[in-house]
Amino acid sequence: MSSTIPNPANNPANNPANTPEPPHPEKEWWEEDGLPWTTKPTKQDYWCLGWFAFAGLFGLAMIPLRAWLLGLDPPVMLALTGSRLGAASTGALAAVGQAEMWLAYLLIGSLVAIKFDWIYWWAGKLWGRGILEVQAGQSKRAARNIARVETWAVKLGWLGIFLAYVPIPLPIALVVFVLAGTTGMKLWKFMVLNFVAKTVWSLGYFALGHSIGEPVVYVLEQYAKVANWVAIVLLVVIFVGAMRRQRKTQRAVK
Repeated sequence: MSSTIPNPANNPANNPANTPEPPHPEKEWWEEDGLPWTTKPTKQDYWCLGWFAFAGLFGLAMIPLRAWLLGLDPPVMLALTGSRLGAASTGALAAVGQAEMWLAYLLIGSLVAIKFDWIYWWAGKLWGRGILEVQAGQSKRAARNIARVETWAVKLGWLGIFLAYVPIPLPIALVVFVLAGTTGMKLWKFMVLNFVAKTVWSLGYFALGHSIGEPVVYVLEQYAKVANWVAIVLLVVIFVGAMRRQRKTQRAVK
Protein backbone atom coordinates (compact mmCIF):
# COMPACT_ATOMS: atom_id res chain seq x y z
CA MET A 1 0.00 0.00 0.00
CA SER A 2 1.51 3.25 -1.09
CA SER A 3 0.95 6.60 0.56
CA THR A 4 1.33 9.99 -1.03
CA ILE A 5 2.79 12.83 0.94
CA PRO A 6 0.99 16.11 0.00
CA ASN A 7 3.15 18.86 -1.38
CA PRO A 8 2.49 22.16 0.46
CA ALA A 9 3.32 24.07 -2.70
CA ASN A 10 0.29 22.52 -4.41
CA ASN A 11 -2.05 23.84 -1.79
CA PRO A 12 -3.93 26.86 -3.23
CA ALA A 13 -4.06 28.40 0.19
CA ASN A 14 -0.27 28.52 0.30
CA ASN A 15 -0.01 30.30 -3.08
CA PRO A 16 0.94 33.95 -2.54
CA ALA A 17 -1.10 34.89 -5.62
CA ASN A 18 -4.23 33.61 -3.91
CA THR A 19 -3.56 35.37 -0.63
CA PRO A 20 -5.99 38.28 -0.22
CA GLU A 21 -4.40 41.66 0.17
CA PRO A 22 -4.87 43.29 3.54
CA PRO A 23 -7.57 45.95 3.44
CA HIS A 24 -6.36 49.53 3.05
CA PRO A 25 -6.99 51.57 6.17
CA GLU A 26 -9.82 54.05 5.77
CA LYS A 27 -8.91 57.69 5.57
CA GLU A 28 -9.57 59.90 8.54
CA TRP A 29 -12.02 62.70 7.84
CA TRP A 30 -9.24 65.27 7.93
CA GLU A 31 -7.31 63.37 5.23
CA GLU A 32 -10.06 63.76 2.64
CA ASP A 33 -9.45 65.78 -0.51
CA GLY A 34 -10.48 69.42 -0.47
CA LEU A 35 -9.02 70.24 2.94
CA PRO A 36 -5.94 72.46 3.32
CA TRP A 37 -4.08 70.56 6.03
CA THR A 38 -2.03 67.34 5.85
CA THR A 39 -2.07 66.47 9.54
CA LYS A 40 -4.81 66.24 12.13
CA PRO A 41 -6.13 69.79 12.61
CA THR A 42 -5.54 71.69 15.80
CA LYS A 43 -7.38 74.58 17.39
CA GLN A 44 -5.35 76.99 15.27
CA ASP A 45 -6.57 75.28 12.09
CA TYR A 46 -10.19 75.52 13.21
CA TRP A 47 -9.79 79.17 14.17
CA CYS A 48 -8.23 80.01 10.82
CA LEU A 49 -11.07 78.33 8.93
CA GLY A 50 -13.57 80.12 11.15
CA TRP A 51 -12.01 83.48 10.34
CA PHE A 52 -12.21 82.65 6.63
CA ALA A 53 -15.93 81.98 7.01
CA PHE A 54 -16.48 85.16 9.02
CA ALA A 55 -14.60 87.28 6.47
CA GLY A 56 -16.72 85.83 3.66
CA LEU A 57 -19.99 86.57 5.45
CA PHE A 58 -18.78 90.06 6.37
CA GLY A 59 -17.93 90.82 2.74
CA LEU A 60 -21.34 89.60 1.64
CA ALA A 61 -23.08 91.81 4.18
CA MET A 62 -21.08 94.84 3.03
CA ILE A 63 -22.32 94.67 -0.58
CA PRO A 64 -25.63 96.51 -0.02
CA LEU A 65 -23.95 98.86 2.48
CA ARG A 66 -21.40 99.89 -0.16
CA ALA A 67 -24.19 100.67 -2.61
CA TRP A 68 -26.00 102.78 -0.01
CA LEU A 69 -22.88 104.65 1.15
CA LEU A 70 -21.89 105.53 -2.41
CA GLY A 71 -25.08 107.53 -2.75
CA LEU A 72 -25.02 108.87 0.81
CA ASP A 73 -21.39 109.96 1.28
CA PRO A 74 -18.51 108.62 -0.92
CA PRO A 75 -15.75 109.77 1.52
CA VAL A 76 -17.43 107.83 4.33
CA MET A 77 -17.71 104.87 1.97
CA LEU A 78 -13.96 105.17 1.29
CA ALA A 79 -13.18 105.24 5.01
CA LEU A 80 -15.44 102.29 5.86
CA THR A 81 -14.55 100.05 2.93
CA GLY A 82 -11.36 101.33 1.26
CA SER A 83 -12.95 100.53 -2.10
CA ARG A 84 -11.61 101.65 -5.48
CA LEU A 85 -14.94 103.22 -6.35
CA GLY A 86 -14.92 105.13 -3.07
CA ALA A 87 -11.43 106.48 -3.75
CA ALA A 88 -12.30 107.60 -7.29
CA SER A 89 -15.57 109.18 -6.16
CA THR A 90 -13.83 111.01 -3.32
CA GLY A 91 -11.24 112.29 -5.79
CA ALA A 92 -14.00 113.69 -7.98
CA LEU A 93 -15.60 115.41 -5.00
CA ALA A 94 -12.22 116.84 -3.92
CA ALA A 95 -11.82 118.33 -7.40
CA VAL A 96 -14.88 120.50 -6.81
CA GLY A 97 -14.03 121.28 -3.17
CA GLN A 98 -16.42 118.83 -1.50
CA ALA A 99 -13.94 116.51 0.23
CA GLU A 100 -11.50 118.58 2.26
CA MET A 101 -10.33 115.74 4.56
CA TRP A 102 -9.91 113.25 1.75
CA LEU A 103 -6.45 112.10 2.87
CA ALA A 104 -7.70 111.06 6.30
CA TYR A 105 -10.57 109.13 4.72
CA LEU A 106 -8.16 107.46 2.32
CA LEU A 107 -5.69 106.37 5.01
CA ILE A 108 -8.45 105.05 7.25
CA GLY A 109 -9.86 103.21 4.26
CA SER A 110 -6.51 101.54 3.62
CA LEU A 111 -6.42 100.25 7.18
CA VAL A 112 -9.99 98.98 6.95
CA ALA A 113 -9.41 97.33 3.56
CA ILE A 114 -6.57 95.13 4.85
CA LYS A 115 -8.28 94.16 8.10
CA PHE A 116 -8.74 90.50 7.12
CA ASP A 117 -5.62 89.99 4.99
CA TRP A 118 -3.70 88.55 7.93
CA ILE A 119 -5.95 85.49 7.67
CA TYR A 120 -4.39 84.56 4.31
CA TRP A 121 -0.91 85.09 5.75
CA TRP A 122 -1.85 82.84 8.68
CA ALA A 123 -3.21 80.18 6.30
CA GLY A 124 0.11 80.19 4.47
CA LYS A 125 2.00 79.83 7.73
CA LEU A 126 -0.22 76.98 8.95
CA TRP A 127 -0.81 74.99 5.76
CA GLY A 128 1.80 76.11 3.25
CA ARG A 129 0.26 75.87 -0.20
CA GLY A 130 -2.68 73.88 1.18
CA ILE A 131 -5.28 76.60 0.71
CA LEU A 132 -3.99 77.27 -2.82
CA GLU A 133 -4.32 73.59 -3.68
CA VAL A 134 -7.90 73.62 -2.41
CA GLN A 135 -8.72 76.56 -4.68
CA ALA A 136 -6.84 75.02 -7.62
CA GLY A 137 -8.83 71.81 -7.22
CA GLN A 138 -12.09 73.59 -8.07
CA SER A 139 -11.41 73.60 -11.82
CA LYS A 140 -8.64 73.36 -14.40
CA ARG A 141 -8.98 77.08 -15.08
CA ALA A 142 -8.51 77.91 -11.40
CA ALA A 143 -5.41 75.69 -11.29
CA ARG A 144 -3.91 77.45 -14.32
CA ASN A 145 -4.61 80.90 -12.90
CA ILE A 146 -3.10 80.09 -9.52
CA ALA A 147 -0.02 78.54 -11.13
CA ARG A 148 0.42 81.62 -13.33
CA VAL A 149 0.14 84.06 -10.45
CA GLU A 150 2.39 81.93 -8.26
CA THR A 151 5.13 82.11 -10.90
CA TRP A 152 4.93 85.91 -10.90
CA ALA A 153 4.85 86.10 -7.11
CA VAL A 154 7.92 83.90 -6.68
CA LYS A 155 9.90 86.03 -9.14
CA LEU A 156 8.87 89.34 -7.57
CA GLY A 157 9.20 88.36 -3.92
CA TRP A 158 7.90 90.99 -1.49
CA LEU A 159 7.26 93.40 -4.39
CA GLY A 160 4.44 91.09 -5.41
CA ILE A 161 2.32 92.63 -2.65
CA PHE A 162 2.08 95.80 -4.75
CA LEU A 163 0.51 93.75 -7.55
CA ALA A 164 -2.13 92.26 -5.24
CA TYR A 165 -4.53 95.11 -6.03
CA VAL A 166 -4.30 95.01 -9.83
CA PRO A 167 -7.96 94.99 -11.00
CA ILE A 168 -7.82 91.91 -13.22
CA PRO A 169 -9.76 88.62 -12.77
CA LEU A 170 -6.89 86.63 -11.30
CA PRO A 171 -6.44 85.50 -7.67
CA ILE A 172 -3.37 87.70 -7.19
CA ALA A 173 -4.09 88.80 -3.63
CA LEU A 174 -4.90 85.25 -2.50
CA VAL A 175 -1.67 83.79 -3.88
CA VAL A 176 0.60 86.65 -2.83
CA PHE A 177 -0.74 86.84 0.73
CA VAL A 178 -0.63 83.07 1.27
CA LEU A 179 2.93 82.87 -0.07
CA ALA A 180 3.94 85.66 2.33
CA GLY A 181 3.02 83.36 5.21
CA THR A 182 4.48 80.29 3.53
CA THR A 183 7.87 81.90 2.96
CA GLY A 184 8.17 83.05 6.57
CA MET A 185 7.64 86.80 6.13
CA LYS A 186 6.99 88.47 9.49
CA LEU A 187 3.38 89.46 10.04
CA TRP A 188 4.21 93.08 10.87
CA LYS A 189 6.28 93.41 7.70
CA PHE A 190 3.50 91.88 5.62
CA MET A 191 0.87 94.22 7.05
CA VAL A 192 3.05 97.33 6.65
CA LEU A 193 3.83 96.51 3.03
CA ASN A 194 0.19 95.67 2.45
CA PHE A 195 -0.93 99.00 3.90
CA VAL A 196 1.56 100.92 1.75
CA ALA A 197 0.53 99.01 -1.38
CA LYS A 198 -3.19 99.58 -0.75
CA THR A 199 -2.60 103.30 -0.09
CA VAL A 200 -0.60 103.72 -3.32
CA TRP A 201 -3.36 102.11 -5.36
CA SER A 202 -6.06 104.17 -3.61
CA LEU A 203 -4.13 107.34 -4.40
CA GLY A 204 -4.08 106.26 -8.03
CA TYR A 205 -7.87 105.84 -8.12
CA PHE A 206 -8.27 109.11 -6.24
CA ALA A 207 -6.14 110.87 -8.86
CA LEU A 208 -8.24 109.33 -11.64
CA GLY A 209 -11.46 110.60 -10.11
CA HIS A 210 -9.88 113.99 -9.44
CA SER A 211 -8.85 114.34 -13.08
CA ILE A 212 -12.41 113.69 -14.27
CA GLY A 213 -14.01 115.83 -11.58
CA GLU A 214 -17.42 117.35 -12.17
CA PRO A 215 -18.89 114.70 -14.53
CA VAL A 216 -18.37 112.06 -11.84
CA VAL A 217 -19.97 114.33 -9.25
CA TYR A 218 -23.03 114.70 -11.46
CA VAL A 219 -23.34 110.93 -11.82
CA LEU A 220 -23.03 110.55 -8.03
CA GLU A 221 -25.77 113.09 -7.49
CA GLN A 222 -28.09 111.17 -9.80
CA TYR A 223 -27.19 107.86 -8.21
CA ALA A 224 -27.89 109.25 -4.73
CA LYS A 225 -31.56 109.52 -5.72
CA VAL A 226 -31.85 105.75 -6.16
CA ALA A 227 -29.14 104.50 -3.77
CA ASN A 228 -31.64 103.35 -1.16
CA TRP A 229 -33.52 101.26 -3.72
CA VAL A 230 -30.30 99.76 -5.04
CA ALA A 231 -29.30 98.73 -1.53
CA ILE A 232 -32.73 97.14 -0.94
CA VAL A 233 -32.54 95.19 -4.22
CA LEU A 234 -29.07 93.91 -3.33
CA LEU A 235 -30.33 92.79 0.08
CA VAL A 236 -33.14 90.85 -1.57
CA VAL A 237 -30.74 89.26 -4.06
CA ILE A 238 -28.37 88.17 -1.28
CA PHE A 239 -31.24 86.80 0.83
CA VAL A 240 -32.77 84.85 -2.07
CA GLY A 241 -29.36 83.47 -3.04
CA ALA A 242 -28.73 82.29 0.52
CA MET A 243 -32.15 80.60 0.65
CA ARG A 244 -31.51 78.77 -2.63
CA ARG A 245 -28.11 77.53 -1.48
CA GLN A 246 -29.67 76.30 1.77
CA ARG A 247 -32.35 74.39 -0.14
CA LYS A 248 -29.78 72.79 -2.43
CA THR A 249 -27.74 71.72 0.60
CA GLN A 250 -30.81 70.20 2.25
CA ARG A 251 -31.68 68.28 -0.93
CA ALA A 252 -28.11 66.98 -1.22
CA VAL A 253 -28.25 65.73 2.38
CA LYS A 254 -31.55 63.92 1.75
